[in-house]
Amino acid sequence: MYPKIVIHLNSIIENMKYIKALCKRNNITLSLVTKLLSDNKEIVSALIQNGADCICDSRIENLISYKDLNVEKWLIRLPAFSEIPYIIKYADASFNSELCTIEALNKEAAKQGKKHKIILMYELGDLREGCLKYELKLILRKCFELKNIEVYGIGVNLSCYGEIMPSKDNMNDLASTVIELENEFHVKFKVISGGNSSSYHMMKNSELPSIINNLRMGEAVFFGRVPCIEEDIAELNHHNFILKAQIIELKEKPSKPWGISGMSNSFGEHVNFEDKGIRKRAIINLGRQDIKIDAIKPVDDEIQIIYGSSDHIILDVTDCKKFYKVGDIVDFNMNYSGVLSAMTSKYIKKEIEKI
Repeated sequence: MYPKIVIHLNSIIENMKYIKALCKRNNITLSLVTKLLSDNKEIVSALIQNGADCICDSRIENLISYKDLNVEKWLIRLPAFSEIPYIIKYADASFNSELCTIEALNKEAAKQGKKHKIILMYELGDLREGCLKYELKLILRKCFELKNIEVYGIGVNLSCYGEIMPSKDNMNDLASTVIELENEFHVKFKVISGGNSSSYHMMKNSELPSIINNLRMGEAVFFGRVPCIEEDIAELNHHNFILKAQIIELKEKPSKPWGISGMSNSFGEHVNFEDKGIRKRAIINLGRQDIKIDAIKPVDDEIQIIYGSSDHIILDVTDCKKFYKVGDIVDFNMNYSGVLSAMTSKYIKKEIEKI
């Protein structure tokens, strides 16, 4: 049944093995960011069987789904108070930047008879989560007084919000800050997590400071791409997720609506329609409830995406060499945000293809 997303699992596994081997040569551990998969246990299990030994997710619900899998599990979105009992039970470590949250984790960990690992996030300019240096020191001083908290390490996030890329300057900032903290508090952190897939080139070129011993990667593994600069990694597989939808109407119609226009469409948007005359228009059984339209691209590059509503996407197939008809399947490549929305939609079937 359509729509569906076809997942080339073996290609993803090949990517992961290549990157993990590259990380190992640079004395770095790979933590695999699985949030894209939206709790698909079959895929995550296959990745673990093929060498993934630490998975990262932003949703505690996904980690609960993986509770029986023998792998270290990190919650990489800062904990919400309402999630804390589940985080202590199902996550081995969590990323943190607020002392009050860490104190609540400590209290719940004591209640469950556990010791919970935390990775403190350091702000390096991307301006998502993270503490400034003086905050790190204040929080660390308090953390060492908490009996059910283990300060597992220091982490940073880059390129996800502010488009700030890793560089020699900010990576050296991380390294010097870690050394300063270790000297001041007489500790040795087990994990220094220097970012995500945007750190790929620095890692490959051995440009990361030696103190950095972990990277969290998802996009490089699943897409063979470096985020922010949108660059394909030549050695890796790229189109590992293919979206397929079925044509449910195909007619020649005017390209510009007629009649009295309202102020906006059903999404509160005002659209200016260009009059191109009569065009052959195909409607597929996929809409904005399922997918970000600007995150998909037809494999047939002669197809043009016109627009979409919640349940329909309209395509212009006038200039296509292929003769499309009702019932035909149209394939799309997707970027990260496209796959994220497609994997999350319960209306899109997931088909795992193993070669």
